[in-house]
Amino acid sequence: MNTNCDYMNINVLRLDHRVKRDVRITTHVCLTARAFGASKIYLSGEEDEKLMKNVEDVVTRWGGSFEIAYKKNYMNLIDEWQNNGGEVIHLTMYGSQVQNVVEEIKSSEKDKLIVVGGSRVPTKIYKKSDWNVSVTNQPHSEVSSLAVFQHMIMDGEEFNLDFNDAIFEVVPVAEGKQVNIHENNEKINDF
Repeated sequence: MNTNCDYMNINVLRLDHRVKRDVRITTHVCLTARAFGASKIYLSGEEDEKLMKNVEDVVTRWGGSFEIAYKKNYMNLIDEWQNNGGEVIHLTMYGSQVQNVVEEIKSSEKDKLIVVGGSRVPTKIYKKSDWNVSVTNQPHSEVSSLAVFQHMIMDGEEFNLDFNDAIFEVVPVAEGKQVNIHENNEKINDF
């Protein structure tokens, strides 16, 4: 998959996943991260092999090289990320307004780890992050925050991403649905 801004690697960390409560929202966080140009997502909280397998199946069917991994200790991941020269952006309604900091964030070619919360984000995340960024200062979803932020950091280039080795490919049409099916990189059908 041709991802992000040609120079920075974007990964996402989803905090505090709860198997019995968060499957749908965490799945949407994963799908959004992938569709908007991230190359990997890390899940913390409860390990959810079924969710991870479902995301891997999406990658197999819809293409690209997006990865998903479980990290029990997210602070170790954040420390490792920063020790390797990467930056951490925590999306929160209590941070600096995205429109005021996005250019500064984009100006750095360092790899980005975007952190999205779960049930309650601990203070240590706010303190450890290079940026605490708010996408509006109103309550809404981590999915919408992630989509808006990735769109802004990518300058809209997520619309031009190439998801290699896709089995299914949606063909944009004004009416109806058109999906091409590819097998061994050859178009075999559309419906």
